[in-house]
Amino acid sequence: MTNELTTDTTFADLGVGPELLAVLNKAGFEEPFPIQAMTIPDGLAGLDVLGKAKTGSGKTLAFGLPIVEGLDPADPFHPKALVLVPTRELAMQVTRDLEPLIAARGLRLVTVYGGASMKDQIDALTAGVELLIATPGRLIDLMERRKARLDEIAVACIDEADQMADMGFMPQVRRIMSAVPDKHQTYLFSATLDSQVQELVDRYMTDPVRHEVESDSETVDTMEHRFLKVHHLDKPKMAAQISRRADRTLMFTRTKWAADDLTRKLRDLGINAVAIHGDLPQQKREQSLTRFREGKATVLVATNVAARGLHIEGVDIVIHYDPPDDPKTYLHRSGRTARAGEEGLVVTLVEWDQVNEVLGIQRRAGLNVPIIKMFSNDERIDDLFSWQPPTELAPFKPGSQRKLRRRRGF
Repeated sequence: MTNELTTDTTFADLGVGPELLAVLNKAGFEEPFPIQAMTIPDGLAGLDVLGKAKTGSGKTLAFGLPIVEGLDPADPFHPKALVLVPTRELAMQVTRDLEPLIAARGLRLVTVYGGASMKDQIDALTAGVELLIATPGRLIDLMERRKARLDEIAVACIDEADQMADMGFMPQVRRIMSAVPDKHQTYLFSATLDSQVQELVDRYMTDPVRHEVESDSETVDTMEHRFLKVHHLDKPKMAAQISRRADRTLMFTRTKWAADDLTRKLRDLGINAVAIHGDLPQQKREQSLTRFREGKATVLVATNVAARGLHIEGVDIVIHYDPPDDPKTYLHRSGRTARAGEEGLVVTLVEWDQVNEVLGIQRRAGLNVPIIKMFSNDERIDDLFSWQPPTELAPFKPGSQRKLRRRRGF
């Protein structure tokens, strides 16, 4: 396990073919990230691969490159490869990453998820696609209609496996995988590999090669974490002031209503904000993401639906407007910034009655950052990234969180 790559490692060294190398070079990907360097050779060799890496570290290409490299032409309704993901947003993100690669080989893919036109998805499957990217519910619907048949799947990937288990998708995953031939290659990728994932490993993997990017912390090293104790009446102004110091800010709320409410308040404060959550029509969600990606909106307010799978270049700040419920959610929300080695700032706004809850999350996540009282007119907001809270106010003794995390398996 390592975080480092030798300086002469290239995608060509890993066995990636010239067609895909041309796509990578055009996109500016010159050297593989650690999880890619470790897993691509085993994937190309046909081995089952179990991969763990911090969010934003390049897992999609780690499984996508060998999958696309090994694809053969497919007949109508009979795709050759399946990538199973928990959310629509992740499905769209995987599609964006892999579309140029599969096009370079003259092959086809289709992405199936709820909220989009089933007719378009069926038309694509009817014409024949080599790669199927799917969320569980819509895929099962298509299987029941005999429009997606998995009896020729040669390689299957379960992406964000821990979230798949957390969201209650295990019955659907079992049903889908039961339709896949016994003899196939399996990838399982996740930011965390805890006990919930073990059932997937035991059921669907054969002597998997395990690769893990070693890290002293579950959080990315290039993130700066700030915890600010705020008054609830000043909270929207605080969020607005922080966001004014960045080109792109992603804010998380616990509920859909809160996301809409915060978006309205930010707009009233002169912030160009858009929202994304499960109650919005798919077209509206995609419009919000597009506006945010293109810089037409500087703030995206989201529920946890956006905590996984979104890769938006240049997210400067993640704000936990409502603190998350657990350290895993904190990790995946925070991972929307500081992706692929970039720097990023993560700010958690803590009301007085949330302090103990947030301290519990810090302890279990291996963080030891003081919670500093602050108002929206504080000069320190101008540069929260450079400002360092006093270390003598750190809430835990050194090493105490690590022991707890090992004990709880996080």
